Amino acid sequence: MTKPPPSSTKRPNFLFIITDQQRADYLGCMGHPQLKTPHIDSIAETGTRFNRFYVANPVCMPNRASLMTGRMPRSHGVRSNGIPLSVRSNTFVDVLSAGGYRTALIGKSHLQNFTGIAPAQKPPTADLPAPTGVLAQALRPDAPQEDYAHEAPQSWERDDFELPLPFYGFEYVRLCTAHGDRVGGDYLRWVRAQGVDPSTLVGPKNGLAHDYECPQAWRTAIPEALYPTNYIAGQTVRYLEEHQQTTPDDPFFLMMSLPDPHHPFTPPGRYWDMYDPDEVELPASFHTLSDNPPPTLAWAMNERVEGKVTRDAGQFLFVVNEREAREAIALTCGMLALIDDAVGNVLNTLQRLNLDENTVVVFTSDHGDFLGDHRLLLKGPIHRQSLVRVPCLWRDPMAPTASTQSDRLSSTVDLAPSILERAGLAPYQGMQGQSFAGELGPTHEGPDCVIIEDDQQRTVLGFDSSPRVHTLITRHWRMSIYDNTDWGELYNLSNDPNELCNLWDDQAHRAQKGELMEMFLRRQIALVDRSPLPSALA
Repeated sequence: MTKPPPSSTKRPNFLFIITDQQRADYLGCMGHPQLKTPHIDSIAETGTRFNRFYVANPVCMPNRASLMTGRMPRSHGVRSNGIPLSVRSNTFVDVLSAGGYRTALIGKSHLQNFTGIAPAQKPPTADLPAPTGVLAQALRPDAPQEDYAHEAPQSWERDDFELPLPFYGFEYVRLCTAHGDRVGGDYLRWVRAQGVDPSTLVGPKNGLAHDYECPQAWRTAIPEALYPTNYIAGQTVRYLEEHQQTTPDDPFFLMMSLPDPHHPFTPPGRYWDMYDPDEVELPASFHTLSDNPPPTLAWAMNERVEGKVTRDAGQFLFVVNEREAREAIALTCGMLALIDDAVGNVLNTLQRLNLDENTVVVFTSDHGDFLGDHRLLLKGPIHRQSLVRVPCLWRDPMAPTASTQSDRLSSTVDLAPSILERAGLAPYQGMQGQSFAGELGPTHEGPDCVIIEDDQQRTVLGFDSSPRVHTLITRHWRMSIYDNTDWGELYNLSNDPNELCNLWDDQAHRAQKGELMEMFLRRQIALVDRSPLPSALA
């Protein structure tokens, strides 16, 4: 597609910063009692802070696909981790690129699988012979399998492998896969180019001595300068400098995507013990157990008591004791302190290059982490605020400079249409988010609810099959409905912000539950996919 000539009106640049597994309250500007994040906070100081920003799905691949497409998981097809985003999918980055923007991704993508581990979900067994080949699924394969292996470790083991571009709309990519000090992709090639053998530094077997007991935590031997966060920041600075030298008149969209503070907990150097576990605050729900807790929490507690859960590997939630929770919190704060310093480096570069006057800066994350809420660590299909609410900061140089807060109910799917509107470009048919680009003040306008979808691969939490849960969040309520159960969750977020009292079976709230059910159904109808458009009347 031929790009149109640059507009006579200078269009804004975009610096889009996204972290991995960062809950909303883990920023100084979002009220964290110990964590200091002055550079990230500076985005909010002259921009808008969204207090009620939610994910479309609380795990990486589905929510990142929703970010890129502006569509819910049911529509783009990435229901869970392990399902790559179809290469047939349009993204808002495609629209920006076609509209004359230079597009770049530096860091984590995770729109495709990067573990190589076999899936947990298998086809159901049947008495009759099952269809095979192109008939095995409802839709025929849309591309060769190798088109979905670009983030897989076996691809990057080849010295001659080059990521085919554009990649979901990005014309320039420096890719990072995995998390903590085990990041791969272009990052490993860069480390080797520094004359360092990464195999001698990464992982717990090479880790430095420490006395922490937190699962999936080790004191990495990778020095601060070579840690993935600083690699991504350095490459981001380099891109900005080269842009100013070579294509200063072209607007850019630059995504700086950081793999931390996702577990494993491996902050390097001084960031390891920057925060004392004995001084961090535990969540209010750590010592106060829920009234009428859902069976999912009871299952998690029982797994800890019986020693059944795997804690030293994997991505799924488990119960921790007080010391483990404190250490996980302290190490997460250390990783975020490093991220904040990296963000400061990039923001200073924007100012040094005189780019800050025409660059919209966005900061968000793909989902949260329990980090001690209800004694849980990591993530899973229990839609507590710590998991489904994430930070979102938006600084627009053309907007008023005074700091504002917005209580607008917003979602990951709203980012794509918001960026496109600010760029002066229309969304494609089927984009399901609602732009907030014109509603950056302290307003309650916008949708009256958001929907969160969750479709797990693993059979966990005491379910007989892989759980499905959809959640409705309104200004005052959270209602979660699980497939194939006669129970659910209902919390009054205004009176019970820590979600301790499940009102699902409370007779006094039957009418309220009915109203929320109706709102939930109406919102589900509104989210039915309307792409493609009809090709004729009939």
